Amino acid sequence: MNLTGKEILERSKTWGLYIICILYIGLNAYLVKRDFYWGLLIPVFVILLYLFIYKLDIILLLITFLTPLAINLTYSDYGVAVSVPTEPMMIGVLIIFIIKLINEQAFDKLILKHPLTIFIILNLVWLFITSLTSQIPLVSFKFLVSRLWFVVPFYFLAVYLFRKITNIKLFLWLYTIPLLGVIIYTTYNHYLLGFDELAGHWVMYPFYNDHTAYGAVLTMYIPVFAAFTFSKVYSKTIRVFCLLILMTLLMALVLSFSRAAWVSLAFSIVVLLIVFFRIKFKWLVFTLIILSGLFYLFQNDIWDKLEKNKQGTSANFVEHVQSISNISTDASNLERINRWQSAFRMFNKKPVFGFGPGTYQFEYGPFQQSMEKTKISTDFGDRGNAHSEYIGPLAESGFVGMLLMILIVILTIITGLRVYKKAESREIKVISLSVLLGLITYFFHGTMNNFLDSDKASVPFWGFIAILVAFDLYYIRKKPAGIDEGTNPSKEMA
Repeated sequence: MNLTGKEILERSKTWGLYIICILYIGLNAYLVKRDFYWGLLIPVFVILLYLFIYKLDIILLLITFLTPLAINLTYSDYGVAVSVPTEPMMIGVLIIFIIKLINEQAFDKLILKHPLTIFIILNLVWLFITSLTSQIPLVSFKFLVSRLWFVVPFYFLAVYLFRKITNIKLFLWLYTIPLLGVIIYTTYNHYLLGFDELAGHWVMYPFYNDHTAYGAVLTMYIPVFAAFTFSKVYSKTIRVFCLLILMTLLMALVLSFSRAAWVSLAFSIVVLLIVFFRIKFKWLVFTLIILSGLFYLFQNDIWDKLEKNKQGTSANFVEHVQSISNISTDASNLERINRWQSAFRMFNKKPVFGFGPGTYQFEYGPFQQSMEKTKISTDFGDRGNAHSEYIGPLAESGFVGMLLMILIVILTIITGLRVYKKAESREIKVISLSVLLGLITYFFHGTMNNFLDSDKASVPFWGFIAILVAFDLYYIRKKPAGIDEGTNPSKEMA
């Protein structure tokens, strides 16, 4: 029987598949006999390799889904901590991105010309420069590389992904669904311990390291699902479902006992009222000047009042809120002040280049003063960082490092407000405003904590910024030919 060339090729593919399957079964039989079971994951590895090379959009969404469930593994002998499986996957995306950038030597100029992109790149460049001048270069370059594997997938590549609105909604849902699973796990553990306030600091472990990081992420998604719930853009069924999620997020936020998260959510509500009532910027500046003047005139009375507040943290909601302003006996508040004061002293010593990205926890010990130390203070760099996304860079990368971070925040707010104001689509208005409010909760939270060295906060943080930039570039400004809601960017990301 004579076969055509096409038929021979098809049969060759079939037989090739049979041979691969037989070899795989034989190899695994041999490995299992020797009590080695990792060979069973070879098909998963092959599928992931294919997706990394040809379907980066799916990889980004997969990482998003896995992030709330990722577990931090620390190798103390090497001083390395890795969030598994997400950070290894982000490293893979970064490597693929660099290879494609070198081979193709092309990147969307629209993205590169956006003001936010320019300042994000400047921030990365300054991190590189201050890593060269760092007190501990190895730590600083590790910090820089980790920042790259967060920013490249979830800002630069995510802007491509978010040209399609469907992918934006997928991104928001794919983080939230596993987060709900973490909430159930956390709440159950909390229930077993009688909803104790101290237990609330760690019951989310191992998925989140502590209640502050957990609370920060919850507050970022509360505005999103509040918008989905109350906007008539979506069907009644979706709105009811989103209401249940919103109630779950709010319940989890209360049980997180994270005071910084509560305050940041309240601040975002104030911003929402300013936007809705269209209060002009000059009135905001005028109000700020008046409040600053009043604080200056009555600062002695204010400090005296604060020092008299002895209310500590408590399971009682009202008492816990009152403890926010306790700067006389609350160890958590006093330790923050200790860290900030140490950071300012570090800045005074090295105001231009700082001590190097990521080095604060190893360098701040000698800059503490005995009168400012608390019962939770340490000189060994084993209890966190500067507790601020702005003061931390001041100590580590000098004044320029802090300034660039502040400018990224300002430009994000400007971009978000421009998108909300100019968007013709009601859905874009809803998503852009809710995402902006989610970011504002983190911008405010960042005055008291910093989590951008972790995947848990970095994925939504850079992803939310990418959403606003994608809207700004492809829906608010002049839209390039062929870009619309139905466009699938996966081919260009492959």
